[in-house]
Amino acid sequence: MNRRKSLTALTAGSAAVFQALGQQVKAAEDAAGSDAGFKHSVCHWCFGKIPLDQFCGEVKKMGIESVEILFPEQWAVAAKHGLKCAMGRLKTPGGIGSIGNSFNRKENHDALYKAYEEGIPLAAKAGNVPQVIAFSGNRKGMDDETGLKNCAEGIKRIIPLAEKHNIIISMELLNSKVNHKDYMCDRTEWGARLVDEVGSTHFKLLYDIYHMQIMEGDCIATFSDYKDHISHYHTAGVPGRNEIDDNQELNYKGICKALKKIGYKGFLGQEFVPKRDPLTSLKEAVEICTV
Repeated sequence: MNRRKSLTALTAGSAAVFQALGQQVKAAEDAAGSDAGFKHSVCHWCFGKIPLDQFCGEVKKMGIESVEILFPEQWAVAAKHGLKCAMGRLKTPGGIGSIGNSFNRKENHDALYKAYEEGIPLAAKAGNVPQVIAFSGNRKGMDDETGLKNCAEGIKRIIPLAEKHNIIISMELLNSKVNHKDYMCDRTEWGARLVDEVGSTHFKLLYDIYHMQIMEGDCIATFSDYKDHISHYHTAGVPGRNEIDDNQELNYKGICKALKKIGYKGFLGQEFVPKRDPLTSLKEAVEICTV
């Protein structure tokens, strides 16, 4: 074999080696990505005695990547610490948009549109707020079908804004037995029907594990069945809404393994009210949910 043929063969062989190595690296990266699963977040309101700036610094040390349910003026505080606000909350006028008084009332739609029209671009500009929270409102004698129709009508008005700015609107599922009497979006099936009716990937559900354990139980099977309707999850111990340790009925280690199994890549927000030292309890919760 002459020198030119030798070099050609060597070059071809090297190219094949580098291609194989590249494929191995990509496979390893893909495997690592799939193994990474969901990310950790925490709701500041549960730990509100700790100033937000200090809190962000502390949770960053725990490997938490987001502090959530923050208003627009607080988003920059999280960003300063390299944290996202995985679920933002917008300012709405006069109690409209609150848990008990929101999208299921047509008379609220104009005010809600204005609030989201102002707030969604702010979330996009902030760069660390991928989703904003929404609520259905209480029934107050309204039947569920009318409420679903009204919610869909109000949310559909806002969807073009959400799609334009690539922000997800996420309606929270809450229990109406213990904490939020008369709340309408209190069952996963109703919420999923609303998601289907709105018909946009920019409207999803916030599945609160604490609340849905109280309302429905069967959490793993339910969120697995409705995984495509859900964009975010919250935690807390049942009963009591306190630490997620072995003093309550939910097996959060098993729940988190199930979240990983269904391929959930978003954020899991700790939303328990600590009875013990708050930062110690939060660190323990992150350890429980790291699977």
